[in-house]
Amino acid sequence: MTDTATYSSERGRGAALLTYVLYLLSIPSAGVLALVGLIVAYVGRAEAAGLARSHLDHQIRIWWTAFWWTLAIWIVGAIGVVLAIVLIGIPIIWLAGLASLVLLIWFTVVSLFGLLALLDGRGR
Repeated sequence: MTDTATYSSERGRGAALLTYVLYLLSIPSAGVLALVGLIVAYVGRAEAAGLARSHLDHQIRIWWTAFWWTLAIWIVGAIGVVLAIVLIGIPIIWLAGLASLVLLIWFTVVSLFGLLALLDGRGR
């Protein structure tokens, strides 16, 4: 039996695969499916082992990183809205929007590379 055959039947691999798919589908769902993916990752992590466990841990870390950056960007955006009264807030709002776009691209690329690594049998 090869390593690939062993890995394809590893416990927790289905949860890791589902979480990556939910993360990638979270873009049109305004992030709701990413939250569902986080729940799936936490539940699947309890029974996962080996490479699947490393992927689930990585997925949880990805979500929390994106969450805290999103929160920081929203705070900066809110400050920009308040400061828009004196016109200095407009560039701040613009930069917050740009940072949101960069974060969205980062989340998508990291999730896609993670999915490809999972399908290839590599750890994260």
